[in-house]
Amino acid sequence: MAALFHRAMDFLYLLCVIVGCIALVLISAVIPWAVFTRYVLNSAASWPEPTAVLLTIVLTFIGAAAAYRLNLHMSVGYFANKLPPPLQRATEILVQLLMAMIALFMVVWGERLVEVTWYNTIADFPSLSVGVTYLPIPIGGLCLLLFVIERMFLGVPPDPLGNHSETAPFE
Repeated sequence: MAALFHRAMDFLYLLCVIVGCIALVLISAVIPWAVFTRYVLNSAASWPEPTAVLLTIVLTFIGAAAAYRLNLHMSVGYFANKLPPPLQRATEILVQLLMAMIALFMVVWGERLVEVTWYNTIADFPSLSVGVTYLPIPIGGLCLLLFVIERMFLGVPPDPLGNHSETAPFE
């Protein structure tokens, strides 16, 4: 059962990374187009800026869940690392419980935000629901919650690239 859950989390992680990468590539294409239309064509397009903002929301919430899974996020563990091993473990459990609470907050309140804004439209994209633009919040929260559960019960998953370390590269 643990192996199946771990494989499912590997797949979910890969999906989060792909979605985040696609969002980043699209942002990297949309912003230069906005600059080109504004300064070269002297007629600014109206859609690139809101598109980049929407893609940034996707990148932030989905990409953050993926980064959390492999400890690629920013963290400061100096004081926690100075504690005796039993207190380090207690601190790690506390951190995971707090992360689970944040993830649950994102799922519950993000879903409510999506529900409340579902029938509103965006001025620049009248056919796009505001609720759809907020979907990355509860989806990212659910991914994060699943990754927290994996970490609490199965430990930190191995790095798929095999070259990531917990220390800075210049030490």
